[in-house]
Amino acid sequence: MAAPRPRRSASVRDPSDGRKRLDGAGSWDALEWTKIPVTRSISHVGLEFLLEAERVVEEGHGVVLVNTDEAGTLFVTNFRLLFLSDGTRNIVSLGTIPLATIERFNKMVVKVQSAPRQTDKSSSRRLLLIIGKDMRIIVFGFRPQTKQRRVIFDALSRCTKPARIWDLYAFTCGPSKFSNPNPKVRLLNEYFRLLGKGFHCASMRMIEDGSFTLSNDLLRISDTNSNYTTCQSYPFALIVPKNISDEEVIQASTFRARCRIPVVSWCHPAGTGAVLARSSQPLVGLMMNMRSNADEKLVAALCTQLVNGKSSRRKLYIADARPRKNALANGAMGGGSESSSNYFQSEIVFFGIDNIHAMRESFARLRDYLDTHGAASSDGMSSFLRHGGWTWGGRNLSSMSASVSTLGDSGWLIHVQSVLAGSAWIAARVALESASVLVHCSDGWDRTSQLVSLANLMLDPYYRTFTGFQALVEKDWLAFGHPFSDRVGMPSISGTSFELTRQSSTGSFSSSPMRQSSGSLTPQASNSSHAQTNYSPIFLQWVDCVSQLLRMYPFAFEFSSTFLVDFLDCVLSCRFGNFLCNSEKERLQCGVYEACGCLWAYLADVRSSEGSSHAHYNLFYDPLKHNGRVLPPAAALAPTLWPQFHLRWACPSESQAGELEAESRHMAIKFSELQKAKEAAEKKAKEYSMAMETLNAELRNEKQVSSSAMNLAKRASKESAAIKRAIQSLGCRVNFTSSVNCSFDFESNPTETPQKYMHSPPRRNSDGTMGPEDKSDLSVSITVVSEDVVSSSPLGRVCETLCPLRNGGCRWPDAACAQLGSQFVGLKANFDAFDRLSIYDGYFQSE
Repeated sequence: MAAPRPRRSASVRDPSDGRKRLDGAGSWDALEWTKIPVTRSISHVGLEFLLEAERVVEEGHGVVLVNTDEAGTLFVTNFRLLFLSDGTRNIVSLGTIPLATIERFNKMVVKVQSAPRQTDKSSSRRLLLIIGKDMRIIVFGFRPQTKQRRVIFDALSRCTKPARIWDLYAFTCGPSKFSNPNPKVRLLNEYFRLLGKGFHCASMRMIEDGSFTLSNDLLRISDTNSNYTTCQSYPFALIVPKNISDEEVIQASTFRARCRIPVVSWCHPAGTGAVLARSSQPLVGLMMNMRSNADEKLVAALCTQLVNGKSSRRKLYIADARPRKNALANGAMGGGSESSSNYFQSEIVFFGIDNIHAMRESFARLRDYLDTHGAASSDGMSSFLRHGGWTWGGRNLSSMSASVSTLGDSGWLIHVQSVLAGSAWIAARVALESASVLVHCSDGWDRTSQLVSLANLMLDPYYRTFTGFQALVEKDWLAFGHPFSDRVGMPSISGTSFELTRQSSTGSFSSSPMRQSSGSLTPQASNSSHAQTNYSPIFLQWVDCVSQLLRMYPFAFEFSSTFLVDFLDCVLSCRFGNFLCNSEKERLQCGVYEACGCLWAYLADVRSSEGSSHAHYNLFYDPLKHNGRVLPPAAALAPTLWPQFHLRWACPSESQAGELEAESRHMAIKFSELQKAKEAAEKKAKEYSMAMETLNAELRNEKQVSSSAMNLAKRASKESAAIKRAIQSLGCRVNFTSSVNCSFDFESNPTETPQKYMHSPPRRNSDGTMGPEDKSDLSVSITVVSEDVVSSSPLGRVCETLCPLRNGGCRWPDAACAQLGSQFVGLKANFDAFDRLSIYDGYFQSE
């Protein structure tokens, strides 16, 4: 037996192992099963990667991701298929896919001829093929003589086809922190904006009491479908012409397929009054001779315009999204298309867009083309190395053209171009001719939703913002009943739209021309999520069209292509409840809004982590550059593959954003960091400025206190000098020392020793008030030496002359001498009174 070759690097772009790939190392027969380690402790490590309420159902060890030849552990959880690398212990993105994103999965056996020297002439490899709705094809290889593949396959069969819608992960996880407010309120707010009543704010109380039926000169909001009795797939509120009564609306509903009457989807909030309306096909019958007066009156009212206060008619276009032959064929089943003779001043136009089945087949062909000719294929081989050649088709360079033509044969880009061209034509009629346009297909919820919402995006710049894009999707896709459960392949409330059947998968994986180069492929069991159902990538195709507009008008959109990819991944994963069920009525019956998380809240939370520098923001967005309509000319409607979505699995290097955008985003991040640093510095400077202002205020206060203290000191000094002069005028001596105490020397007679009293002035507070502990009183006794001494004094003589009781003794302060202001002369003086009384120095200056 040949010596085993070393395990190949996981990178499929490594040129160093090109020779090994040339020798067949990239094919299924090159798997070295005996060299794959079996690590059974990874499941405990992988628990940290689980989401909230996510739990492991089954796991397989020693599994190989054939696309990259990487060994790891494969987990089946209640939300996704998760592949954990043995080498890095990290989740491998290519091998990890939500269960709802899996379109189908098959068990396969590859029989490989052994080398001549080996006794066993043939061996088999057991594989599991996973085909995703997001353009990827994954192949897992399992160890022989084990039951791991059967365990994983059975777990997928159980988890990808829940019996009830409530068994989906969105209900198990719950709303968490991404709560979903009732979208009815948001729908009404959008209606108010379209009617020019944006100053009104909708609320649940308004919905409950029915007070949301506002109107303008031409249109009104009708509540005739508030209980979904008129049309079960329409929203609870409808915009209809003002001159059409609710009774006429109900009558007109009987003439349209599934009762989807003509209603207004968009009108310019302050424009010409032209409207963009939508409906389903009319029930004209095989002979196309059935008519409805109510329907004709309703359609005619869409063309009303006011000129100088008078109503007149405008041009009406009826855009049928189907090919003409399909519309005629529907007449055999009671459907059909309108006749211009029955609808006055109208013109019927057929866009020729194929139905959902053609779109599904086209998408499958595109996916197989990318897997076959991509840098990394599901068989582990690069397209440059097939059959030993370095071109797409083999050694002959001329075969490259055949490979390229395969892309055209898929028809996907042609379908995208048809949708873009039809939408641009509708937008041009409304914007350039001020004409009204009524759009419909068969049921009015697939091609009609594509055309109407894309035309809205071209006409109204509001829809090219984050909030506007949400309003657009919720209005024209969710509220107007695009059957997401049927088209995505998830269970509905009735449980009939999710029937998984097992069937032969012959040819399901053989579209790639080099699949069976190294052995024979024997399909075993398959599990298809859309066998004999209505699965179709209609919404995915519309998002692809939006990406084409974003490529043509990079300055007109607030969001980026990365946002569209993440948004589409969230829709396909069914992780949130916004896109479950087939209509607004079903979502209310299931309690989706209360029980499940909100996709919009999740994406907003993701963006808030980095602000405007997040990858969801378009760096080139300039709302002033495209503040109106964008009408791409026919020559510009040449779509290309959407790299970020179509090529991310098959050509990961080429799927990245261009170097210019990457460099611009890097510069934006740097600018954001500098901006944050600047804001932090400004905040710090502001704090320092406030601190300086506080210090300056404190300094000014201290200066005021100091000034007040100086004034009090000066006043006390003046009062002390006045007291000293007053006492000295009585023949006493007052000695002020440098300390805070002052001494008073009083003489009772010339021969006696002077008596000395010490007094400490009361302590003052900063505001000049007396301290509570300094309220003690000091009484000063003054003894008059003798009458002749007093009489010898000039003041004494004045006092003796004025005193009426000079013979009976001095009675100051009751005597008349007190009127002279010598209030400090007396037998006793309270020192506190000295501090409170005013001293007039002018009285003592006469000495």
